[in-house]
Amino acid sequence: MLSCFLKGTVGMLHIGCHLSSSKGYAHMGKEALSIGADTFQFFTRNPRGGSAKPLNVADMENLRQMMEEHGFAKVIAHAPYTLNACAADEGLRAFARNTMADDLMRLEYIPGNYYNFHPGSHVKQGAEKGIELIAEALNAVLKPEQQTTVLLETMAGKGTEVGRTFEELRAIMDRVELNDHLGICMDTCHVWDGGYDIAGNLDAVLSEFDRLIGIDRLKALHLNDSMNPLGAHKDRHAKIGEGHIGTEALSAVTNHPLLKHLPFCLETPNELSGYAAEIALMRSLYQD
Repeated sequence: MLSCFLKGTVGMLHIGCHLSSSKGYAHMGKEALSIGADTFQFFTRNPRGGSAKPLNVADMENLRQMMEEHGFAKVIAHAPYTLNACAADEGLRAFARNTMADDLMRLEYIPGNYYNFHPGSHVKQGAEKGIELIAEALNAVLKPEQQTTVLLETMAGKGTEVGRTFEELRAIMDRVELNDHLGICMDTCHVWDGGYDIAGNLDAVLSEFDRLIGIDRLKALHLNDSMNPLGAHKDRHAKIGEGHIGTEALSAVTNHPLLKHLPFCLETPNELSGYAAEIALMRSLYQD
């Protein structure tokens, strides 16, 4: 039953946005605080490439201490877009595995947080083959001792994306040996574009998620409006209240008793001042 996963007293809304890691980890923490955020998301490396900066353990420790001091929720490290764990080309799959392994090693210096990735595109191999290859990659990189939870992101279903349905995400998880290290990041734009009516019937969507995956596996949300109507399979994010989902429906997401304790990260087309305004808006609509 959904109700068995209801948390206790929630307190404040855990919300932030995607921040640039170009000036380091501690800088992201300070930037988050400056816009009223208590969580954030960042790319682990060049999102359109693959190169990563040299490891700066002291900088990561400064962020960890800052997060502890200011009561941050868990933060989300996002894999680069170039990562495709189910590519047809073995070289690209090897790049994905090596990148994930390196990212997970680095994240152990800020232990207990999340690593989010787009499951991949099967590139005409078929969804079943894509699912098999993604699970194969996860089986290669997950370690029993790791403290980072890896999140599969819900996808909009454009092109040959894998993860467009809850069934596909469940199928990946079922094939992963250490799947206690796995969770889901639900993107509101993606699930909407994928055909899940979170504006018209959020409870039904969450019931379906719980039936197929388990609501306890939902660890974080990307909070985005959508430029597209329900089921468009296009993946075009909009600012809060400027899309087809709407402010009221997104506020219902952040206030839902099964979701309101989770970290929410904005991925809307904004600069820092725009994110600050959206964070303030969503906090004003939040009910303790």
